[in-house]
Amino acid sequence: MAPTRHRPWLIRYVVLLGVLAVAVPLVTTGVMGPDSYLPIARDDPGRATGLITTFVRAVADLSSLVTVGALASALFAGKVRPVQDKASRRQLEVAEWFEPVVVRRAATAWVISSGLLIALDSADSNGYSLGKLADPQALWFALFSGDAGRSWMVTFATAVVVLVTCVLSVRWIGYAVALGAALAGSLAPVVVGQILVGPRHDFGSDAGILQTVAGQVLLGMIVVQALRVVTGRRVRALDRVHWRSTAAVLFGVLVVTEGILLWFKLAGSSPFASATGWLSLGQFVALGVVGAGLAAVHRGRITGAAVLLASGTAGFVAAGLAMTRIPPPQFFVPTSISQIFFGFDVKVPPGLGALAGQWRPNLLFVTAAVVAVAGYLVGVRRLARRGERWPVARTIAWTLGWVVIVVVTSSGLGKYSGADFAVHMAVHMALSMLAPIPLVLGGPITLALRALPAATKDADKDAQPGPHEWVLAFLHSRPLQALYHPLFVFTVYIGSYYALYLTNAFGTLMKFHWAHQLMNLHFLVVGCLYFGLVIGVDRTPHQMPSLAKLAVLLGAMPFHAFFGVILMSDGAIIGKSFYDHLELPWTRDLAATQHVAGGIAWAGSEIPLLIVVVVLALQWAVQDGRAARRIDRHLDSGLDHSYDAYNAMLQRLARRTESTQERR
Repeated sequence: MAPTRHRPWLIRYVVLLGVLAVAVPLVTTGVMGPDSYLPIARDDPGRATGLITTFVRAVADLSSLVTVGALASALFAGKVRPVQDKASRRQLEVAEWFEPVVVRRAATAWVISSGLLIALDSADSNGYSLGKLADPQALWFALFSGDAGRSWMVTFATAVVVLVTCVLSVRWIGYAVALGAALAGSLAPVVVGQILVGPRHDFGSDAGILQTVAGQVLLGMIVVQALRVVTGRRVRALDRVHWRSTAAVLFGVLVVTEGILLWFKLAGSSPFASATGWLSLGQFVALGVVGAGLAAVHRGRITGAAVLLASGTAGFVAAGLAMTRIPPPQFFVPTSISQIFFGFDVKVPPGLGALAGQWRPNLLFVTAAVVAVAGYLVGVRRLARRGERWPVARTIAWTLGWVVIVVVTSSGLGKYSGADFAVHMAVHMALSMLAPIPLVLGGPITLALRALPAATKDADKDAQPGPHEWVLAFLHSRPLQALYHPLFVFTVYIGSYYALYLTNAFGTLMKFHWAHQLMNLHFLVVGCLYFGLVIGVDRTPHQMPSLAKLAVLLGAMPFHAFFGVILMSDGAIIGKSFYDHLELPWTRDLAATQHVAGGIAWAGSEIPLLIVVVVLALQWAVQDGRAARRIDRHLDSGLDHSYDAYNAMLQRLARRTESTQERR
């Protein structure tokens, strides 16, 4: 795509959109006044505190959006070049200065604004005026009495990581790490916001997480590409073959999740009966404008597309910021204790019928399963079109692994995993020890390397690294080398049990849906890392011989058994305070439930490990058979000279012995 012409009017229009994105939430805060606080039993901190907090929050959200967009543009739409480091590893570097400059400036604004919000949002959420923060005791209480201050601490820390990383490095993998940190920082204030409370907040939280990730990437890239247009630069995203299809998928995620969030926040009320409903409808209109802009991109109308995309993005962000200042209808719906913690009621004990019949979709893991299986099948189909064969057993294994994940997170097992410790332990074992086995046998990285296109060329005919090179850069990166060190993986895999359950971490994390989801994700990822080392089809950064793999596998068994024994002993009840708060009649005998959980941890760990031992033995036998057949082929073809060299050595030794005897 050729560079666009410099258009001063377009620059002024984009600046105006930015001003409006900040002005709308400010006007909302001024109009609402005390009504933003008093209906939800918070003291009014005063108009000045509300307006200043809103302005800084708008700066933080816009700067985080631009930061993520610039990082994603540099990684997946910008110009990069292949390089080699001192260890001769194949790496990629960002080869254009525009996105790095945007990242550094936006990240700097994000660091400053998120740092200010640690105190400002803490004061605003507690009903403190800014002058009251001069009291050290009041400041300390405001910072740590609620989730607002702690969430902005996380955001501030991740923003600093992003800024430092992008200042010190232009490596592709460094920007990838920064993108992950930026998305985590963007999520922190969202997951503790309005989606944290109310009936069905499990759906609302998952939808909010998915929308934040999709919105930050898509809308952030739109802003950065619009900046390229208004400055007369080339819109490099259009040079990427897969950008349009990816943008369409992310746009679909935004529309669907916005519908779920509207249903959740309105709590059965009319969308025309509250300011939240009107603002949500405004976000739908803004998404319609974004969709029209994406359609204009397909027709090649770059300037018109930039206007529509920037307008829709500004409208969506402005309405979202304004909604943070208005208590939504779901705040005022009568809520049970179970709904406070889980988003739903669990009225009957977790018997076999309840576990098998009471399904409640876990949106986060269902979405991940659909994307993972669909992407895998697309890769298999691409190989088939090229006439290449992919083992059916690997496809079945990959699909089976995700089926297990969906079953344990969306069936009654997932529904009762928060209310019953024994059920939670069963889900833990399934995610960390059962599902990873077929997943690592599916070989997704190997499939990606074979199916993804490599080194596509842009309009300048320069070989531009594509998805294939991105995967290779990730596999050869130092962070992955450190993450996949066998000793580190083994320590994290075993230590997670003790660190989570034998401290106060479990009881604290179980109070929040996002933390429960994070635990499940941790179980799954660590399990895949561990079993990927032992029986994984994909090549790992640190290859181990079969005996070492067996040692790593057998070394985990005593730790699992000892952990199960600890749970079955008459020690302290894990998460007792949390389960007492639930006040469920069938959770009174917590000691008996924990004893059952210990048995599940013991037996549930031994059976999968024995299965893996059998798989490892079979892989070992197959490898030995392949090696023997390879040697036989070499011998038959005369390509293997090892035996000839050995015989020649024996002949030289024999001649040397004969000559020595003759001299004697």
